[in-house]
Amino acid sequence: MPPGVTVSLHSHGDFEGFYILGGAYEVLIGSEWRDARAGDYVRVPAGVPHALCNVSAEPAVDLIITAPRVSAFFREVGRPIGSPPPTGQDLANFGETASRYGYWLASPEENAAVGITASILFA
Repeated sequence: MPPGVTVSLHSHGDFEGFYILGGAYEVLIGSEWRDARAGDYVRVPAGVPHALCNVSAEPAVDLIITAPRVSAFFREVGRPIGSPPPTGQDLANFGETASRYGYWLASPEENAAVGITASILFA
């Protein structure tokens, strides 16, 4: 994930585990922000709201361990590294796909309440 990019607050019915290979994140799980650096493993239980922010000056790299359903979602909405910034239509498609999978995406106000004021959906 590029430096400064935030995956805004969201939740889904499957767990996610992140083994951090490089860079550094601040990770919100529920209501607690945690630091995660290379070598750390962070597990997010199913249904728990969470967010990630790359706080390093380099791309953050992690191995995501999760259920097949989340992997299918990533395949649908993923964008190749180096793609241009998402368009409004790309973001609308992301929201529609998330809804189809039953995922919850926080509103701008809900993101602001946990300290996320400018977020980029990155999947």
